[in-house]
Amino acid sequence: MVKYIAKRIGLAIVTIWAVATITFFLMNLVPGGPFLSEKAISPQATAALEAKYGLDKPLFQQYLTYIKDALHGDFGDSLKQRGRTVMDIIKMKFPVSARVGGVSVLVSLILGVPLGCIAALKRGKFADSLISVVATCGIAVPSFVICTLLLYFFGVKLQILPTMGLTTAKHYVMPVMALAFYPTAYIMRLMRSSMLDVLGQDYMRTAKAKGLAGGKILFKHALRNAILPVITYVGPLLAYTVTGSFVVEKIFTIPGLGGEFIAAINGRDYTLIMGTTIFLATLIILMNVVVDIVYKLVDPRIKLK
Repeated sequence: MVKYIAKRIGLAIVTIWAVATITFFLMNLVPGGPFLSEKAISPQATAALEAKYGLDKPLFQQYLTYIKDALHGDFGDSLKQRGRTVMDIIKMKFPVSARVGGVSVLVSLILGVPLGCIAALKRGKFADSLISVVATCGIAVPSFVICTLLLYFFGVKLQILPTMGLTTAKHYVMPVMALAFYPTAYIMRLMRSSMLDVLGQDYMRTAKAKGLAGGKILFKHALRNAILPVITYVGPLLAYTVTGSFVVEKIFTIPGLGGEFIAAINGRDYTLIMGTTIFLATLIILMNVVVDIVYKLVDPRIKLK
């Protein structure tokens, strides 16, 4: 186990370096610069700003300097938010996105896993058809459409839920619903398919022949094996969702990391783009490692090599 974890950590470091390298050079290949949008700025002022942030140096030298600083946890200063470091922005904005995303993932699991099991157990019946229709709609409908419908009905027509910010518990309802809709639908379909496969295995028929109770068969034998694909999906889902959906945060005016990332792209804030990308990539890679370890705990038959 220790050898496997060490190997995965080594691969994770290489992957993060590759993501950072590709992002850095692609970002600098795009025409323009971070100071072109400044109003009435002279060429001399532009040159001074570029010299201040090291943008006047050769590109490869900028890259080496950035990687060296990033290894020490220094992602530099924001080019657009003067006086603020990228790490300070991430520390301030990430908890907001993490709260919304974490609740959304929890809601998705609480609803998706049981509904998927019900659909499998009621295969071909009305409950299965209804759950399948809802799951298909959840996967097919984009998140911005869900946000618009929620805003229209609960915010405008009924006026029972606030539409902006995150100041009270009621402010979380619509963003969480919008973020949880797609993963809930996907988990439902994934759980149904996996459960149907498990229910058809020989050991399930043997358990029934031995006279074991239906609940014991479902939870001890079927669910433990059927939930493995869901665990695989939840790892990257958690990493992506806790950083906040860019669209949902923008629509509901949530002061999270997603909004900062969009603003950084629009403003060519290179350091903030790089810092956010590396942070997100690291989170996704770590979640994948955790998923592999949890796999072993859930199913001892899996060998980690």
